[in-house]
Amino acid sequence: MNDAPNEATRSEQPEPAGADRFRVLIVEDDRSQALFAEAILRGAGMEAEVVAIPEQMMATLERFAPDLVLMDLHMPGISGTSLTEQIRQHPLFQNIPVVFLTGDQNPDSELDALEHGGDDYIVKPVRPRHLVVSVQSRIRRARAIGQVRQTAVEPILHPITGLLTRPALMDLLLEKATSGVAGGALMIEMGNATALHDRFGYAEFEDLINAAGRKLKELTASESAARLSDNAFLVVVSGRDAGWLEAYARQLRDGIGRTDFKVDDTALRLRCTIGYTTFEHGFKDSGDVLAAVDDALREARGAPVGFARYVPPDRLAANEIVDELRAALAPDGETLYLVFQPVVAVAGGDEARYQVLVRMRGPDGSVRRAAEFLDIAQSAGLLPQVDRWVMQHALDLLRDRNRASRPVQLVVSQSPRTLAQDGYADWLQQAIGAANIEGQSLIIDLRLEEAQVHSVLLREFCRVMVPSGVQFALSQYRHTLDAAQLLDQLPLGYLRLAADFAQLPLPQTLHDEMREAIQYAHRQGLQVIAQNVEDPQAAAALWIGGIDFIQGNLVHRPEQTLDFDFRSATL
Repeated sequence: MNDAPNEATRSEQPEPAGADRFRVLIVEDDRSQALFAEAILRGAGMEAEVVAIPEQMMATLERFAPDLVLMDLHMPGISGTSLTEQIRQHPLFQNIPVVFLTGDQNPDSELDALEHGGDDYIVKPVRPRHLVVSVQSRIRRARAIGQVRQTAVEPILHPITGLLTRPALMDLLLEKATSGVAGGALMIEMGNATALHDRFGYAEFEDLINAAGRKLKELTASESAARLSDNAFLVVVSGRDAGWLEAYARQLRDGIGRTDFKVDDTALRLRCTIGYTTFEHGFKDSGDVLAAVDDALREARGAPVGFARYVPPDRLAANEIVDELRAALAPDGETLYLVFQPVVAVAGGDEARYQVLVRMRGPDGSVRRAAEFLDIAQSAGLLPQVDRWVMQHALDLLRDRNRASRPVQLVVSQSPRTLAQDGYADWLQQAIGAANIEGQSLIIDLRLEEAQVHSVLLREFCRVMVPSGVQFALSQYRHTLDAAQLLDQLPLGYLRLAADFAQLPLPQTLHDEMREAIQYAHRQGLQVIAQNVEDPQAAAALWIGGIDFIQGNLVHRPEQTLDFDFRSATL
């Protein structure tokens, strides 16, 4: 067929290899269209990254430093032409090629797009070869005349706020946090991002946060700061103790909170919330520091003063469960073990798929469920070790099943804090290679609440792991605006509904939310798993709602064996 995706690979001029590979940023809110374009460009040897939420485009542009932007024309809340104008205002990307890929065949729309800074206008449906050749020719021309800043040169300062760029600050944070010197970090949240965006719209929201960033630059003149996410900033300081940091947090809170910011000729003041930590706690990497200031920031949201200090849970050091965990994680430990619960397709099939659950035997032989010790493990700083233990044993099992020609797919829960640790993605890639398994056999399960907190770091982890074939699931899902946005940010394949939707009787509000969540997930191309199903009536309601898989004791209880008969399973 003329429009088959693999046609793209027949371009007569192959892509440059290695660090010179062409890099394309795809700005597209339609998941299927974005994945289609991404597959075509990657099939032609290019690096491609998708931005589904317009608010994230500028931050991704700075981090990814593409050679070209492939832009949708019409997106919810903002047009591609408005985004292009923002790109043209950025000193580093004034001349980057912007190619519009759209289904709008109106000639006036094409002229408008080109007048607002676009370089080309391609109308859907487009043949893969046409897309690849158009992108390649634009990038080659731009590189030939030196218009595009090469990705080897990372910008250090944000051109609008004057703060550091996020990569530059993260490098500094890693250096300072692990060097043993005095100092600390502060995470600053500027108001409520969702409420501000809903009230003012994307462009005004960006102007407001950039204005807050410029004010922060003024307030932190002698320290280092960068924008971390939509409405959060991070400040790294050196040579200061806890008392100084508390006074500094108060100073920043007041400096931001007493400033009148202009939005559409309206004066607005931002409530500034701050979580901070010193470096004295022996952080191993920047991910640990971010997790600490996240914890403090959550505490600060409920504090009248608007700021809070991270306090490590040293009180748990002597806890008997912590002692049991440390013994279980030792090389000769034998009390941790895995159990497996089938995840069964409601439409039938013989593909074996299990959820991996961890258990621990107590000194008296009793069984501790994960809920009884994982929170304690996190508080004691042992959760990354538990996560790695679970992952390694799951990979070993996948290896053994493949060798026995009995392939299986495993859903393995991991804490986003663990995934965000420096080096974890590299370790996991090496472990997958050492086990000689296909990445598709592993589904990493992320809890919604934690994923929302660590979404920035998770996106980077997912970007690294997706080429290995690893898939991702989002669990404990409740359908809210913030949760729906997360579905666009992460390369998910599965959605696991919250246990609330399996209760009986199911209130009408939850029933409506369930239907909306399932329909939204299916529009995004995701498969939906109903978990914790204990009752036939609940299973029937979920089945009618359109779920794809069911999991729970109604089907089968967790066991240490993987001998469930998927072929004969009936629901």
